[in-house]
Amino acid sequence: MKVDPARVDRLLRQAVVLDLHCDTTQLMLDEGYDLAKLHDYAQVDLPRMRKGGVTGVFFSIYTPARLNPVQAIRRALLQIDTVRQETRRLAQDLVLATTAAQVLEAKKQGKIAALLGIEGGHMIDSNLSILRTYYELGVRYMTLTHSSNSPWADSSGDQPQHHGLTELGRQVVREMNRLGMMVDISHVSDKTFYDVLETSTAPPIASHSSCRVYCKHPRNMTDDMLRALAKKGGVVHINYYSGFLDEDFKSRYEALKEENRREQQIDTDLAAQPRRRSEEQRKLNAVRLAKLGRPPLSRLLDHFEHAAKVAGVDHVGLGSDFDGVSDLLPEGMEDISKTPNLVRGLMERGFSDEAILKILGGNTLRVMRATTEPRP
Repeated sequence: MKVDPARVDRLLRQAVVLDLHCDTTQLMLDEGYDLAKLHDYAQVDLPRMRKGGVTGVFFSIYTPARLNPVQAIRRALLQIDTVRQETRRLAQDLVLATTAAQVLEAKKQGKIAALLGIEGGHMIDSNLSILRTYYELGVRYMTLTHSSNSPWADSSGDQPQHHGLTELGRQVVREMNRLGMMVDISHVSDKTFYDVLETSTAPPIASHSSCRVYCKHPRNMTDDMLRALAKKGGVVHINYYSGFLDEDFKSRYEALKEENRREQQIDTDLAAQPRRRSEEQRKLNAVRLAKLGRPPLSRLLDHFEHAAKVAGVDHVGLGSDFDGVSDLLPEGMEDISKTPNLVRGLMERGFSDEAILKILGGNTLRVMRATTEPRP
């Protein structure tokens, strides 16, 4: 199906385009990465957001689960402050947003909304007071686990320890509901996922997950999970990482033993030198990419199409994972400026303008309206 470029441009001008997960925060904190400048590395900056027609981005607040609680909380607070300071410095272009109404107002003013999401429940140190503090600082979703179990929830990347959510985990979910913080089930185990659906009174989200039918990675969602999330009113935001999109790519990536060993060595040897660590990691990423290549954009579109078919078009969104996936992205989605390629691809697959507007951000706005207002 041939698509008129004018249709793509027209739809992007109309759309609210929300990306639920970008890891650019790490670059901003560790390297002084200037969002205002157009860069020839990484995936997100203001010029490329503008080119991509982006309305808002959830900047991920991530710390490794191996950090002790004091280290994790300190780094989380530093990242939150970094994003807040950047929005102050670039006030002509950026605005910190916490609600759907503020996202829409940012678009009206010609600005880009910066939003905050905590990636890993270990950063609350099993303390609801710390959770409430993050909320007061502007955080509007929390991923319950990262690649390791939290003290109160099992992760998809770890051996089961709690059989899903513990009682404290259920308290965390209920408090998030009360505050108006979206519950994010990306990274959690399947049992934790179903426990969240049972516990939460608000629609949960998957901020950056894809479809397990195409790539058998535990980070991805089964068809039953997609249907269950939709029944709860939630949204799955499709992850663009090639290793979650394509089974063959995942297998070839895992076979790169020397590069994987080198990555661990870089993390260990340069832990106290974040700028140099990032530089060395980028060199390694280039070596991997030269060996692996990129899956076609059609594979990413397969995930969007499948999620829309199984969960329904009202329950799909964008969750790129830009700047968090070692540059391993499909052809045509190498950075956030390439969002028009995704729109064109969805049009070519027969998606209506109304459906694409929902996927780009309308569905997320609905969940935000249902969630991110405090309750008594």
